[in-house]
Amino acid sequence: MQSLSLTKGGSLLPAFWDEFFPGWLDINDKRNMPFLTVPAANISEEKDHFSISLAAPGLKKEDFKIDVTDKLLSITAESESSKEEKGKKFTKQEYNYSSFSRSFNLPESVIADKINAVYVDGVLRLTLPKKEESQKTAVNHNVAVQ
Repeated sequence: MQSLSLTKGGSLLPAFWDEFFPGWLDINDKRNMPFLTVPAANISEEKDHFSISLAAPGLKKEDFKIDVTDKLLSITAESESSKEEKGKKFTKQEYNYSSFSRSFNLPESVIADKINAVYVDGVLRLTLPKKEESQKTAVNHNVAVQ
């Protein structure tokens, strides 16, 4: 981090200040800001359903909102936390707010009103059942490359 001088002539104060209050004077310092991330997703297909797993630790099941609109599955989450300590005079106090949104196009074979979601151990797992006619076994064959 770049030290900002409070006085002319290379005073020791900025180095001392930065050691105890990193980022205090530099509004562009991003070290103490939470990173905005989008949870990784694993998608798999079984004979009778699709599965989507999102790694989203640190949330509660109440933080999630899952919607299906016109074959678009949208998963959003918002979380806010603060630690209130009475009787203290703060020089700096940080709050945590995070949110994300993921959307997935659903195939025609998914029964949208039967989607199930479970949040356990930081992983949101969705089960997307398939329509019965799409569960029929496909014919396997080789295609020659020409």
